[in-house]
Amino acid sequence: MRKLILTAVLVSSFGLSISSPAQELHGFVDARYGLRTQNDPNSDQEMLSELRAQLKGTWSHNLFTATVRSDFLYDSVADRHDRIDLETGKGPVDLRELNVLFTPIDSMDVKVGRQILTWGTGDLLFVNDLFPKDWQSFLSGRDPEYIKAPSDALFISLFPSFANIDIAYTPRFDADRFINGERFSYWGGTDLSGADLQTDKPDEWLEDDEIALRVSRNFQGWESALYGYHGSWKTPRGLDPVSGRNTFPKLSVYGASLRGALAGGIANLELGYYDSREDRSGTDPFIPNSQVRLLAGYEHEIITNLTGSVQYYLEHRLDHDKYRAAFPGAPGTEADENRHVLTLRLTQMLMNQNLTLGLFAYWSPSDHDGYLRPSAAYKLSDNWLLEARGNLFFGSDNHTFFGQLEDNSNLALAVRYSF
Repeated sequence: MRKLILTAVLVSSFGLSISSPAQELHGFVDARYGLRTQNDPNSDQEMLSELRAQLKGTWSHNLFTATVRSDFLYDSVADRHDRIDLETGKGPVDLRELNVLFTPIDSMDVKVGRQILTWGTGDLLFVNDLFPKDWQSFLSGRDPEYIKAPSDALFISLFPSFANIDIAYTPRFDADRFINGERFSYWGGTDLSGADLQTDKPDEWLEDDEIALRVSRNFQGWESALYGYHGSWKTPRGLDPVSGRNTFPKLSVYGASLRGALAGGIANLELGYYDSREDRSGTDPFIPNSQVRLLAGYEHEIITNLTGSVQYYLEHRLDHDKYRAAFPGAPGTEADENRHVLTLRLTQMLMNQNLTLGLFAYWSPSDHDGYLRPSAAYKLSDNWLLEARGNLFFGSDNHTFFGQLEDNSNLALAVRYSF
């Protein structure tokens, strides 16, 4: 089956299998190398050492549009190079897209197949976007586009007169590509660990499925939306005390967002209620409690070619007293009732906009930790790009989200040729 998929991707990517009125082929070759800035006893010093080629082909017909986009990768840091795993992106092939888009009626679009899905208003913070993320790529110096992992889904867009309605159905659960010890050490409950995280992932077709809904409408220039999700936590937040494996408990999310122009900039507000369906009482120490999440942001051009944005993010844990009473870990390592995160993004364009300097900073005043993402990218030409990126973590405690990653701070250099 894997050989058949790979053959189809290669043949389609070079435009040999479909003849249609309009077709397009483009992509890039990217060489990237990254090192930790300090020693981590649980991991190698090299964070990245890879050569990646991406090909994207699009074929348009009067009845449909077909898209295939795939990465072909040699990664010397990976444990194995011979086996293709399309779920996790491991191996020499990472199939990003393979889908068909068609319009059965004037008021409906349908896209079926592998695709990248995203919605919500946050900038590298997610409330109602429950589509899979690739945290290992995001934190290790790969291009920011790789924070989104692909979904195998049916995506339907409806356009009635009163609103736009989007429905995403995933017949089998798509988890995040989460931190699992492969490249990053993590908090293992008592200490930092680099061991392979053992999980029990839901993987039954049509039984362990997911459905997400968005209803959106523009009101006097403000984009408003309501959201719903029914599936599971995207990272293994639960634990089976018998097997010792981490689990993905059942989850439903209900939310809303608002985004529009304000005082010369763009403001956004987003809210989500996380219904942890297996522990609504909040008393099970092995299942995450329900939460309320809030995000507010504002973006503005400070001066010509310098843009800044700020965000405030809140995770409020419900039934916190019950959570603390049942907490099985060491005293002092339990999560706070409220986790606050502030972000700052600065983007400066220089040298006729050929040089882009950027900084994205996270800081949590409640966890006393943070994360800095400095970057510099220079366009040598329309085809060639040089890039440097950093992922710098700091924190007072090993058990907080950014604090656990402090020894994983890294710097990466890249050169890319696009065609």
